[in-house]
Amino acid sequence: MAEPIRVEDVASHPDFRPLAGLRGVAHDLRYAGENNFAGRVLYRGLDCAWLRREAAEGIEASAAWLARERPGFGLRVLDALRPQRVQQAIWVDVVGTPLQDYFADPAIGSIHSWGMAVDVVLLDAQGRECDMGSGYDEASLRSHPALEDEHLAQGVLTPAQVEARRWLYAAMAQGGFRGIATEWWHFEHGERDRVRRELPRVD
Repeated sequence: MAEPIRVEDVASHPDFRPLAGLRGVAHDLRYAGENNFAGRVLYRGLDCAWLRREAAEGIEASAAWLARERPGFGLRVLDALRPQRVQQAIWVDVVGTPLQDYFADPAIGSIHSWGMAVDVVLLDAQGRECDMGSGYDEASLRSHPALEDEHLAQGVLTPAQVEARRWLYAAMAQGGFRGIATEWWHFEHGERDRVRRELPRVD
């Protein structure tokens, strides 16, 4: 594994770009405030509004595709770079609870800690977050993309909610991102093992 980078040094690192500079992409980092699963600031004193250049370019491409295909709609990043020290603190809170399944064991490492994962929500033409059928970081089966067809058939999710998710998935795929089976909001850029093996983690 490459030598880790301290989050305090990311701003001067050439391989990272600030979220504020991304074209067509809004952001509201939920862990930088209290509007999150823990109900408290998790990024206190840390600037986590960054992505690795590859992921940053990817989400710009996603936003550009969405702007062309569904004019007025956009993307908002809810989480991006998450330092290893924060992942470790979160794990202490969630281990042994239902939330454990929604966070990577820091012994393995979250792809967020490499700046190569984003949590994203779709914005409508008025700039409001679309109804995605479950809340961000909601630890419920309604959050699982793998169960959407079943939930649609059962009436757990509405057609409009599933449509919003599928626009999000399509846009993120255009930027080279892959989603996961359990969280509609989470997308990764690059193959996990290669990211962990070849790129520097942010501590």
